[in-house]
This record gives sequence, C-alpha cells and structure tokens, in this order.
Amino acid sequence: MIQAARTLDTYGLLCPVPIMKTASAIREVSVGDVLEVLADDPQILEDMPAWCASNGHALLETIEENEEFRLYVRRVK
Repeated sequence: MIQAARTLDTYGLLCPVPIMKTASAIREVSVGDVLEVLADDPQILEDMPAWCASNGHALLETIEENEEFRLYVRRVK
C-alpha cells in the first residue's frame, strides 16, 4: 500500500480543474513524497499520465472503484 503525504479531493470537478489543483498541491509535499488524488472525472485517466510526464513527476498507481479514481503521484523535483 502506498503511503500518501497528502490527499487532494477533486470529486465533482471536471477537466482541467483536477490537474490544475494537482499542480498546486504537488508543491505542498516534499520531493520524494506522494500525493493521493481522488477524482470522479474519467478524463483524469488520460490527463494525469500526460501531466506527470510533462512535469517530471511519477504516476505510481491508479485505482478505479465504482467510477471513482485514486491516483498516486510521487513528487520527483
């Protein structure tokens, strides 16, 4: 199980807001720590990997349960 330093709840928010909030929240955790992002917009499944790749962070895991998503992002830089 991945231990998150912080959880960001983006339930009810649509693209691009969850990614914008992720970009802000990732700066609030230390390099090497993990941010857990909770979402219910399926667009996050495409947006988060692309955002991580373009910003140098690592998407560790994506879990889908009942049309809700938990994504774990490690801050790399």
